[in-house]
Amino acid sequence: MTDYDSIWHIQDEIRTVVNAVLGECIWNLNYHKHRMAIELELTMPLEEDDADMLMSQFPVAADYDGVGSKGTKFVFFL
Repeated sequence: MTDYDSIWHIQDEIRTVVNAVLGECIWNLNYHKHRMAIELELTMPLEEDDADMLMSQFPVAADYDGVGSKGTKFVFFL
C-alpha cells in the first residue's frame, strides 16, 4: 500500500529545497507509481557542478535522471 502522506511530505521538502537554492523553477514534480519514485524536472538545464550541489541539499537521496523536455531531471527512489 502506498503511503501518499509521506510522498506529499517528501515532495514539499523537495520543493522547499529547490525554491531556496534556485528559486521557483520546477516544471514537474510528481510520484511515478510504476517506478516507485518521485520525479523532478526543472525549467532549466543545470551544469554538472550545480546539479551535484542541489542533490546534496535534498532530504532524501537523489539521482540525476538526464535532461527532459524543459530542463534537468532528478529521481528520488522511495
